[in-house]
Amino acid sequence: MAELTEKAATKAAGLTLDEVKRDPEVEAYVNKANEYTGAIGYTEHGTRHANLTASIAYNTLKRLSYPEREAQLAAIAAYLHDIGNLVGRVNHEYSGAALANTILERFGMDPVERAVVMGAIGNHEEKGGEPVSPVGAAVILADKSDVHRSRVRNPDPTTFDIHDRVNYAVEHSFLRVDEKNKRIMLELTIDTKLSQVMEYFEIFLSRMVMCRRAAQFLNCEFKLQINGAKLL
Repeated sequence: MAELTEKAATKAAGLTLDEVKRDPEVEAYVNKANEYTGAIGYTEHGTRHANLTASIAYNTLKRLSYPEREAQLAAIAAYLHDIGNLVGRVNHEYSGAALANTILERFGMDPVERAVVMGAIGNHEEKGGEPVSPVGAAVILADKSDVHRSRVRNPDPTTFDIHDRVNYAVEHSFLRVDEKNKRIMLELTIDTKLSQVMEYFEIFLSRMVMCRRAAQFLNCEFKLQINGAKLL
């Protein structure tokens, strides 16, 4: 009975990111997704990435004056967006959306809100993903802007592949939301001794195209600045 009362109270107030993060099932899924992506040689996809994307997604919508509840849903979707990796890397966006639905239903989240979160998670990958809502657009921008050396898990620079090399070369990344001029800019500082700017475009061009579509969905322009030079 106490559990049902707690769920009812959560549903009435609106589920928050902090409640999601404290859930043992969520914690296990995020950690295992990160462990499994590491086992197949991918960059960090754990709590660091989840927390950062949640923060960026939330702040993006807040700065653009979207309602608090929509920003909170963006944070929740961003935090959960990669949990599908515990099932498998291929189509992890779809398995992640299904897993998230089960978790959020257990919390008593409204079906419409669950649908928004599922749509955002299911559309965050370049292959077939589209910004289908403000929440989804914010998740895309947050996820694709997290390029940084702290995500590289390979301890041996001599064995870096191009993804490791480009990520490791990025010393600073920041998604700047200019609400007045309706502009969203990804600002990067890249150590060109480690990786040339062209290599960034070689592996991340599709991500930048997706960011541009997401920004347009939010009625903004998307810009890219690398080492102080505006490239998009």
